Parts: sequence; C-alpha cells; structure tokens
Amino acid sequence: MQAVILAAGMGKRLGELTKNNTKCMVKINGISLINRLLEQLSKLSLNKIIIVIGYEGEKLKNYLGYSYKTIEIEYIENPIYNKTNNIYSLYLAKEKLLEDDTILIESDLIFEDSIFTLLEQSSYPNVAVVAKYESWMDGTMVRIDNENNIINFIPKKAFRYEDIALYYKTVNIYKFSKEFARNQYIPFLEAYIHALGNNEYYEQVLRVITILDNCNLKALILNNEKWYEIDDIQDLDIAETIFSNDNERLSKYQQRYGGYWRFPGLLDFCYLVNPFFPPQKMKDELRSNFDRLLMEYPSGMKINSLLIAKYFNIKQNYVCVGNGAAELIKSLMSQLNGKIGIISPTFEEYPNRKSTNDIITFYPQNKNFSYEIKELQTFYENKNISSLLIVNPDNPSGNFIPPKELLTLAQWTKNKNIQLIIDESFVDFSDASTNNTLLQDNILEEFTNLIVIKSISKSYGVPGIRLGVIASADTNLINFIKKDVSIWNINSFGEYYMQIFGKYESDYKLACQKFIQERERFYQQLTKISYLRIIPSQANYFLCEVYSPYTSRSITELLLNKYNILIKDCSNKKGFNHKNYIRIAVRSKFDNDQLVSALNHLSPKL
Repeated sequence: MQAVILAAGMGKRLGELTKNNTKCMVKINGISLINRLLEQLSKLSLNKIIIVIGYEGEKLKNYLGYSYKTIEIEYIENPIYNKTNNIYSLYLAKEKLLEDDTILIESDLIFEDSIFTLLEQSSYPNVAVVAKYESWMDGTMVRIDNENNIINFIPKKAFRYEDIALYYKTVNIYKFSKEFARNQYIPFLEAYIHALGNNEYYEQVLRVITILDNCNLKALILNNEKWYEIDDIQDLDIAETIFSNDNERLSKYQQRYGGYWRFPGLLDFCYLVNPFFPPQKMKDELRSNFDRLLMEYPSGMKINSLLIAKYFNIKQNYVCVGNGAAELIKSLMSQLNGKIGIISPTFEEYPNRKSTNDIITFYPQNKNFSYEIKELQTFYENKNISSLLIVNPDNPSGNFIPPKELLTLAQWTKNKNIQLIIDESFVDFSDASTNNTLLQDNILEEFTNLIVIKSISKSYGVPGIRLGVIASADTNLINFIKKDVSIWNINSFGEYYMQIFGKYESDYKLACQKFIQERERFYQQLTKISYLRIIPSQANYFLCEVYSPYTSRSITELLLNKYNILIKDCSNKKGFNHKNYIRIAVRSKFDNDQLVSALNHLSPKL
C-alpha cells in the first residue's frame, strides 16, 4: 500500500497564510496540516508516500525531505499548477497508481486518526470516504444504493438542494486498488483529459465511470468521525475549534457566542430556546416566501413597531422592537441615570452595561439563589437606587415571582420614584405560561415607572431571526430608543415572522404546555443523577449544583469532549464565588434523553 497526496494548489482563499507557503503548511492549533497527515500515515503499513507538488513546492520539499520516520517520500512536480486543477496533478502520478494499491488524499484536509483505521480495515478494494451532507459542506457529492455502492457523483453544477437528503459529501480520501487504476481509472482519466482538458477535478472521471461502467467503488460512510476541509480562514477557525485539545475545546466554543449550526453534531444545552415552536407549517410559510424576503427591503421602525404591538396586543406608542433583546438592553442601560439595583447571579448583559460603582447588588442568602419581593424591599429600602432590575424567571436560577407580587413591587418602586425593569424573556415557560405576562396596556398605564423587556428568541424558538421587545407607558423613553436604534434594525424575515405570528398563536400556547410537561419529566430524570442537585425552575433551564468527584468545569468538559454536548459552566458567573454550578437547557425529549444517558454513563461507580 502507498499514499498519494495532492498538494500542488495555491490556496488563494487563505490570503496571507498562503502568500509564501503551500496550503498544507498552514497550521491548525500549532501543527501544520502536512505534519499531522504524515504522522497519521506513518501509523499505517505503507511502502512509500508520493506528494504531487506545485505552488511553493521546493519549500515543501526542503521542509519535509525525502522520508518521514521510516517511510520514503517521493515528489512529482506539477509545473503548470496555476493553469490546471487536481485532475492534472493526479494524471502526473498515474504511473505510480499502477505500482501499488493507493490511498489518495488531498492535502487541505484535517481529520481524526480513526478514519484511516476504518479505511485500512475495509475489505473492499476500492473505497471513497463519504459523510452525510451537512449545511457547511461544499464540493462534490455522491449518491449511493442500499449496498453502499456509489451510483453517481454530483459536481457543484449539478447540485440540487431539493435532493440533499440523498447526498453524501466526498471527504476526498480514497482507496484504489492497482487493478482498478489500470483497468478503469487511468484509461478514463487519459480519455477525459484528452477530450475536456486538464482544468477539471479528478472526481469527474469517477463520475464518468459510474455512468458508463460498473464502477465497483464502495462508500465508506462516516458516523461521528471528525473531519474538515480547509479552503478559507473561516474553515481554519472552525477546524481549530473542532480539533482543539480537550483542555482548550470548551473555551473555543464559549468564545463563539453561538453559531453552533456550523457544528452539526453538537448538542447545545447552553443556549436557551423553545424546542416546540415554531410549528412546521409556520416554517414552511416562511420558507415559501424566502426569495421575496431575501431580495426586498424590510419596513422601517414605524411599521415594525405596529407589528410588534399587534404581536403582543398593546399600544404601538408603548413598544419598540429590537434586533434581539440585547440591542434594546444596550440602549436602555445607556439612558439609566443613578444607581441600579441588580440581583446576583443573573443575566449579565445588564450589569455588563454599567459601571460596578453604579450597581448595588442583592445576593440571595440560600443555596437555591431564590428570593421574594419582601427581601428585595427590605434590602433596597434605604439604598439610593434610581432603577431596579428583575429577570423573571431569573437566569440562571429559574427563580420566579408571580405577577401579583411583581405588581406589589411596581407600586412600591413607583412610590419611591424608582424605575422597575422586568425582563420576562422566560415567563411563558412558567406554570401559568402566557397568563403571567406584564405586557398589558392597563398594567403599563397604571405603572408608568415599569419597563418590560422580552426576548422573542428564547420562548418563541426563533433566535436566528433576532427579535426582542421593550414596552413602557413612558413614551419619552420608548421614543428615545426608537431613535437610538437603526431605522432598519429588523430584517425582512423578522418582519414577516411578526406579521404571520397571529395565525399560529394557538400553536404557541400549546407548545408552551408541551414544554412544561417535558420540563417536569426531564427534572425527574435529572434528580436521579447522584452527583447533581437540581434546583426547581420555572424557566427553560435548570441550575444544578455539582458534587464530587466532579466540578462544574470537569463535567462541562467531559460532556463536550466525550459526548459532543455543550452545557453552561456557571462557576465564573458573578454571584457564584467559583462554586460548582452548571446550567442545563430543556430541549426536546429526544435530546434530553441523550443528555441524561451521558450523565448516567459518567456516574461514579460505587
């Protein structure tokens, strides 16, 4: 067995990183792609390694030399690398393909060792490594039959999004027998280049063979094995996260603040959304209008304020819609004068917007981090605060204050000329669900000191659209925020979502009830985990204390590294004093059961 590595390309999309180096010299987490690949190949039973070089080929030769450990390295030069594609690079190595069975690899790949193990163990002489299509994948696809025979290669030009359920992406790792090379691939390769030129991809030859001949090329389908193709700087960034070591992976994910759809295998129990809304019909309606929404401008603030007022059935001059609640929080906090009362731990977007000198913090004095209105009134009675913030249910504790008590607090703060800010982003998950909202005209009008903020991302399950609302009968404040944010702060997809929501409002209420039932079931399952203490919650997450032998950090890292599950380590949040607490989102039954299974596997053996 031998290996052929195609490494002639220029890698222009990597910019400065390949200005003076071939792409395979780019480093991921401190190790070049070619060094990683050669180390993996050295563990196989290979007679030699052939590298087809082109751009900056002499530098690569000088760097690698003519052997790696005990394996001989040969070089083949593609002198017209800047005018050809990889079909010509492979054509130049055709005589080598006749000498031995070959593993063919493109040099811009990073993948885990187990893929070579699977390839080596495969009993089939001719194999293409493939992975089920995911949204991040680009390039040649294949279709396979029930016996894993590759029946067609799909080039970029023939790609159809309506067929993605049938597609597998070529990983650009192959195993060819020398008989396959002699009798099928090389004859077709020569004919293809003679007829169509050398500015094509070698997989086009495989496509022709599958159409015209009995190809006998099997698909080796990856399951959860990790791999990535490095074409540009974003690919590099993602690969550095996927292939970071166990001690660094968690921090790399945390630094991304979302965008986890780029990591399809990741189960995200960190970010908080409704798993039961929106319904499929609503998503289909949004999808059916995709082209128009993509290509036309959204309305400005006036119309979108009207839509969000209709959404919550409150007066238009009382509300402002935001690009997520975060945009509104930033604008609001910039306008708050004097000191603000904040409970800790809580959602840190608020305190992060103020100087620590302007914050007077209340710390709950119990292990569940719970508190009641009377405690807040007693604590802040003689404190010089101009505003008081309540996140209800609170994040991450899940502590919930019923509306009747909140209105008592609203009257108390009104009497003391204190602005009361209620963030009710999670209130629809509480037991009485939407009945607990303060987004009502009569409440806002009675308490003009009251400001209500709500993230639509969380309870309505649409974080990608980025919507939030702020409401108050203090129209001066609302008018300021409307002018402070961009006139086009909402895109067309968000606008259309607000427009059609009324048709699905009953589905939303049903989704909240389904969620409440699943939260209770999930809670009962979590309480059986011996090293966790689960704090009851009225939100879509649970705060959990972690007991020995684990810490919050170790359990978070273990879940990510062993099971590809991401949870929130709360130990560094303000108010926890580095004690061992984690936050776990409530997702669908299927996802929740996967987490419970992982936690059970980590349970200490007695």
